[in-house]
Amino acid sequence: MSAAGPAPGCRIGASPADDGRGVPSVRGRRIRRAARLNGWLLVLACLVLWELSASFGAIKSTSWPPFTSVISATVAGFTSGELPRIVLSTLGRTVTGFALGSVTGVAVGLLLGTLPVLARTLTPTLEGLRPLPIPAIVPPLILFLGLDDILKITVVSVAVFFPVMVNTLGGVRNIDPILVATARTFRVSRIRTLIAVVLPAALPAVLAGLRTALALALVTTIIAEMIAGSGGIGYYIIETQFAMRPDQMYAGVLCLAGIGYALNALFVGIERRLIGWDQQEK
Repeated sequence: MSAAGPAPGCRIGASPADDGRGVPSVRGRRIRRAARLNGWLLVLACLVLWELSASFGAIKSTSWPPFTSVISATVAGFTSGELPRIVLSTLGRTVTGFALGSVTGVAVGLLLGTLPVLARTLTPTLEGLRPLPIPAIVPPLILFLGLDDILKITVVSVAVFFPVMVNTLGGVRNIDPILVATARTFRVSRIRTLIAVVLPAALPAVLAGLRTALALALVTTIIAEMIAGSGGIGYYIIETQFAMRPDQMYAGVLCLAGIGYALNALFVGIERRLIGWDQQEK
């Protein structure tokens, strides 16, 4: 008995959620919308449980305010202008550190992937530095950089550099060697080959590293502000904790959740525009 072949016009390996050409079908779009709705309903259910557990005394603690109190504190913070100022200062450090670490990580990853001698020379040093926890490098850097924004931006850049560099290096090493050989056949310069051939071919891996590093940049900024801060959301959370103002403390955490979600959504949109072809092939 012969096995039934794929339906006419259906791409082999295509998901039931697409029409065989990598284009989402009506059924696929409905499935994704339902999954997205279920995700938001889960968030809503958790917030309702939070409110009920605090309002009806299921959790008896002065450090566990009702969610409505947190919302009130958040609204008051934005109305007074305090939270927008704090959020913008944290975002400024995050974006600056992310940009510096990303550019450096991509550049070093491209060089290590195309220059084996350089890779063998720098790998021991990079692999020795990469496992160091970020909180462990903050105190030594304070001795050299002080407590200003340059410290926080440097820490974020270091945290972003390694995942971007590792993913870029992996992407470069996994590209089809025929692409580079073809560029050499046509006598394309090494720099132009890096920019026009190697980087586009490694772009999916690079963007995967950037997406991981983006969340890490925000986390690292908060850690730096908590350890050596005088402003920003991290310092605000620590300050309100010691002042026994849990509603304001959770308001800061809520702002962090919103920032993280917005940054990820923005990056996903950019990623779809840059490598939509790669996602359709998968």
